[in-house]
Amino acid sequence: MSKRLNLREFQQNLINQLQAENLSVARVSTLGVQIGGQNRLVEMVDVGEVLSLPALTAVPFTKPWFRGVANVRGNLYGVVDVAAYRQTGAASGDINNRILLVADRYAFNVALLVDNVLGLRDARNWKQYQVDGQIEYQDEQGTFWQKLDVSALLGQEEFLQIGS
Repeated sequence: MSKRLNLREFQQNLINQLQAENLSVARVSTLGVQIGGQNRLVEMVDVGEVLSLPALTAVPFTKPWFRGVANVRGNLYGVVDVAAYRQTGAASGDINNRILLVADRYAFNVALLVDNVLGLRDARNWKQYQVDGQIEYQDEQGTFWQKLDVSALLGQEEFLQIGS
């Protein structure tokens, strides 16, 4: 009989291999996304999964930024258009759009609709500026980024009130 590994053992083995190869897990701790034409950084610990935009089922009498409900492997997720919520535009619904499933640790079945995923980013050595009480980052190419604080977003009373 072949040896079976559980998920925890598999993850630990993978971490051990990465550390043995002297790769830093902290180096790729943020995901770059575009929301309403603006570059944002999302902490990877806040993201459970990144998926293409699935078919959405509209929910009547909800605010315009609540795009509907998506079925992801038998689990229902409310899909929020982050740009529309922040009043900086709206996601187009095209092939580049992605949903970020919020990490299980928040106990919210919500997916954040973003314009585009730009990949993993290492912002540790980027220039930082204080702009309107928020930290803004500038990468090596001169592009500006702001962090999307998922925890704060989920804590906003307006975000939790989807009914119109």
